[in-house]
Amino acid sequence: MGGGTAYLPRKPHPALAPYVISMAAYDMSLGAPGVHRGLPSPALTLVLPLGEAIDVGWSGAPATRAPRRSLLSGLHVAPAAIHHDGHQTGVQLMLTTSGARALLGLPAAALSRELVELDQLDAIAGAPQLRSLPERLHAEDDQEELLRLTETALLAGLSRHDGPGPRPEVARAQRALRHGIPVSEVAVEVGWSRRHLSEQFRAECGIGPKEYQRIARFQGSVRLLLEAGRAGRVRLADVAADAGYADQSHLTREWTALAGCTPTRWLAEEFPFVQDWRGEVDDDRP
Repeated sequence: MGGGTAYLPRKPHPALAPYVISMAAYDMSLGAPGVHRGLPSPALTLVLPLGEAIDVGWSGAPATRAPRRSLLSGLHVAPAAIHHDGHQTGVQLMLTTSGARALLGLPAAALSRELVELDQLDAIAGAPQLRSLPERLHAEDDQEELLRLTETALLAGLSRHDGPGPRPEVARAQRALRHGIPVSEVAVEVGWSRRHLSEQFRAECGIGPKEYQRIARFQGSVRLLLEAGRAGRVRLADVAADAGYADQSHLTREWTALAGCTPTRWLAEEFPFVQDWRGEVDDDRP
């Protein structure tokens, strides 16, 4: 691939639907070299770059920066910094937390606040199609074939990991938290004490329910900001209100903490890259 910009989404195979929120092949011309922000999300991110390895680390932590032939990131509350030369090509997927167990054989908590490569995961040693996927993708330049290979490898991983999934109470709590229900009420709804909910939630996801709700609300503001940007009418006070923030100042503080910049700055920097992405978490999935 190369030359211009191409973005090809693919609806996941029905067997993958509970675990894969979105998948797409991309070939993005971004102009000058720069840094793309990887924002916190209530989903796991898997990036399979083509050509050069992805140059990534946590923002503000230069010791974590390294080239990676694949990138798997668990739930986190800080932005990643993805350095690029003006062109990015590859496949990107967003996975549910239950997808970590089903596809990779380990809880999402094992990947929380981590930036790892697929071949670093011992749990996928028995799934050669998944383990060798980054290498096999490098031999392809057709977006449809890239997505077919990726889907086939994920299905192979799924067939290898048929153990128990997350406790159903955790999945129910995730859905309720994404709807903005207070943590204390969510605990009552699932039949646990608040402390037990926090313990079980952290054991599965790697972050607590309050942190999860925080990044879910933040992700909602990202979606609303993109919609406003596409419409050419960005009113931050409206975005704040619709996303569930107390006011515009609250929205800006959360963006500065979670993204490392204001929403206005992010939109100016990132809009050409993210405007076609449709990766928000579906409320029907954990």
